[in-house]
Amino acid sequence: MTWFIFALLSAVFAALTSILAKVGIEGVDSNLATAIRTVVVVAMAWGMVFITNAQSGMTDISKKSWLFLILSGLATGASWLCYYKALQMGDASKVVPIDKLSVVITLILAFVFLHEEFTAKSLIGCILIGVGTLIMVV
Repeated sequence: MTWFIFALLSAVFAALTSILAKVGIEGVDSNLATAIRTVVVVAMAWGMVFITNAQSGMTDISKKSWLFLILSGLATGASWLCYYKALQMGDASKVVPIDKLSVVITLILAFVFLHEEFTAKSLIGCILIGVGTLIMVV
């Protein structure tokens, strides 16, 4: 159940991120804003590594894990750059729902590449998220 609490907190902080970013990005180049945000995230992440004394585990990371963590970081960077540009150009109330289509895309990719189960419930949820996003944006 702890995962649920962290997932819920993630959603709350993601919502705050969108609102705070929309206000903060006014008059600022979206790439510069993303870079500033990224520096703060990097500082927080490394701070947590040292607070929890997790830095000793770096030598145990496999080459495969390094590769996929780096690829994930590149995908995150691309996502943030696109998100901030969209947020700067559009309304947060429209950009954020489209961004959350990542849930649907993740479920599909998890099914295709990770061979995770795709149930009728997952399909209905994807359809509802897709329809809900369309309703919110149109």
